[in-house]
Amino acid sequence: MKILLKKIKKSNKIALSFYLLTIILFIIGYILFAKAILQLVGIETLLRIILLVLLFIWFLFYGLFGLSTFIVKKYKKFILLTFISIIFITGMIGSSIIINKIYNKLDMLSSEDYTLYTTNLIALKNTELKSDSKLGMINNNDDIEGYVLANTLKNKEKLKQEVVYFDDYYAMLDALYNGQVDAIFVSSNYVILFGNEEAYSNIASETKVLYSYSEKMKSKTISNTNKKLTEPFTILLMGVDSEKDGLNANAAFNGDTLMLITFNPKNLNATIFSVPRDTYVPIACNNNRYNKINSSAAYGSDCVINTMQNLVDVTIDYYAKINFNGVIDLVNALGGIDVDVEAPNYDYYISQHGKGRLCESNSLRDTTKLVCMNTGAQHLNGEQALAYARNRHGFLESDLARNRHQQQIVEAMAKKVIEIKSFKDFEKILEAVSKNIATNLSTKQILSFYQSLKDMLVNGLKGEDFIKIQKTYLEVYNLPINIGGLNVSALGYYDNSLNAIKDALNVNLGLKKEEMIKTFSYDYNEDYTSPIIGKGISSGTKLATVPNFKGSTVGYVESWASNNGITLGKEFTCNSGTPGLINGQSVAAGTFVKNISYLTIYINQVCDTNPIINNEPSNEPNNNNNTTTNNNSNSNSNSDNDGDDEPSEPKDDDINDIIPGSPGDNSSTDYNNNDTGD
Repeated sequence: MKILLKKIKKSNKIALSFYLLTIILFIIGYILFAKAILQLVGIETLLRIILLVLLFIWFLFYGLFGLSTFIVKKYKKFILLTFISIIFITGMIGSSIIINKIYNKLDMLSSEDYTLYTTNLIALKNTELKSDSKLGMINNNDDIEGYVLANTLKNKEKLKQEVVYFDDYYAMLDALYNGQVDAIFVSSNYVILFGNEEAYSNIASETKVLYSYSEKMKSKTISNTNKKLTEPFTILLMGVDSEKDGLNANAAFNGDTLMLITFNPKNLNATIFSVPRDTYVPIACNNNRYNKINSSAAYGSDCVINTMQNLVDVTIDYYAKINFNGVIDLVNALGGIDVDVEAPNYDYYISQHGKGRLCESNSLRDTTKLVCMNTGAQHLNGEQALAYARNRHGFLESDLARNRHQQQIVEAMAKKVIEIKSFKDFEKILEAVSKNIATNLSTKQILSFYQSLKDMLVNGLKGEDFIKIQKTYLEVYNLPINIGGLNVSALGYYDNSLNAIKDALNVNLGLKKEEMIKTFSYDYNEDYTSPIIGKGISSGTKLATVPNFKGSTVGYVESWASNNGITLGKEFTCNSGTPGLINGQSVAAGTFVKNISYLTIYINQVCDTNPIINNEPSNEPNNNNNTTTNNNSNSNSNSDNDGDDEPSEPKDDDINDIIPGSPGDNSSTDYNNNDTGD
């Protein structure tokens, strides 16, 4: 050892300095690289270990052989070995920076630990809050913005006014507009949440914010599961269209886009189920009261997830909240996507925009600045992709057509991912994803998806489908309903269509065996396409709502009431209509049949000095003050009635156009286009 030290002291000082510096830098680089690469759990574990071992062996080799070369003055070999070591050092430090950058971006996706919850007290523009004013509040202890923070705001601002509690936001909004309350507590995202309904399409200009209160709280969403992405899993995609910046700027969001995906990494098969926003289902966090499924978003992500789980009877392992405007960044980062743009089929829309064109308001929802594209095979940029994903006014199927478009966009983006050719492109995509997506997937779980991505890439290189996508379609029917006194158009679904979709989800998750198809027909003149699960199945139990009986005969209503177990009351009123026909009803059209047990109908009679009461002459004088009316009874529904067990009704030729289900009632062909919202 003493001899070695003497030789080192006598060696070239410059060479010795380079040697020591290289050794120190190698140690630093190796530690940084090892720390970074060991984070990549599940990604080529054997290769990572081999790489670390080889680098360590080189370090030992350079430490010993490099030392000997400059001691014996073989400077050319020393310079070569040092140069190679510097390359390794540069690679290790550079790689550690890139890996840490990627890891941190992925880690941002899982950072939805806290959310800024905000409640507003709003009133109509011309309303001033007084001591005798009444305040509306949701009667739900679990509603953070509508109840918990509402009470905090009330106490903070020392509001002593009487509080009226409501079970439903629509009922509360109706009470505000009808003057039954003077102000109501709602989420700060109330314009986006309720502005889609025709009755509240101008809510932004018709209301004002009196008070507001915000509080940052731990997010109420399902916790991370331990399931790895190397086994079948489910993920719920939720579109977020908030007025606030950032995904966590508010708990409530626009629930118009809900897409459940099951993925099986063993066969690279994905099943996509898009749920129409107007589907009428029990809302999990609102005591399972029925409402449109998009209303669950008013209560936050947790409510949407639980409501979806109850609908499909499948556990949702993960969720991802996606900023709508983030679609623009992501598609642009991918260099655009290729989509077969569906041609609009709504005549009025075509007359406005021209045949073979599809137009939609821009990403800021500015209807004066349209984003247009031709139909057919197109290469879309980010703005066009978002416009196509949002458009529904050009199609008779409305929201169902939009669901198809969104599935096309997701499929096109997934296919484009495998075309990434440089780290710079990958970095752009990662940047767009990290800014616009939040999920309960941990970073390690995201990394575990690497193997599936590698298998997809291999399939793509072989010319095969890199992923098999199984599409679904929920068959629905028009369901006129009454929510909080507001007549709106919702969608009921056919049980058997949903059951077929449930089966497909469970088969893809490996929870159910696939039933073999024993018969198969094929026309060689036509291209074969995979069947769309659930499409064309219009059978099974249907939800029943109260029809609009105006213009119907008494016998028809009697038969309907008997078939639905409803006790029927009758009152005769003075009316200029056809004697003996119905002119009103005590329960508004669209009310859920299961929620009522009694119904009164108001029947036309000719009012003279001897009015007919119960088909018998009466000697009592006419008294118009006893005439019974109902504010909701005369609302004429444009929608076809879908109540169960409805009888066939005799119809007069001159009133066919106003009797539900008559030949003159053609509402079933356009059940959503009366909704002006997006």
